[in-house]
Amino acid sequence: VPVLFKQTLENTEMEEGESVSLRCELTKADAKVVWKKGETTLQASAKYEMKQKGTVAELVIHNAEPEDA
Repeated sequence: VPVLFKQTLENTEMEEGESVSLRCELTKADAKVVWKKGETTLQASAKYEMKQKGTVAELVIHNAEPEDA
């Protein structure tokens, strides 16, 4: 059975330098989630924090910049 999005990402606005959290909900708990920006796969770092609990996957972008759009 394929994993689908129950709740997709929504556009979010924030001030430069703030942290922003992007969340999506999946139909299967603990399904592997890969976060990408264009063709680039994001890796966990001081800038990007990835969390997953059950069916909810979250990406936190710290110190957001215009290039993160």
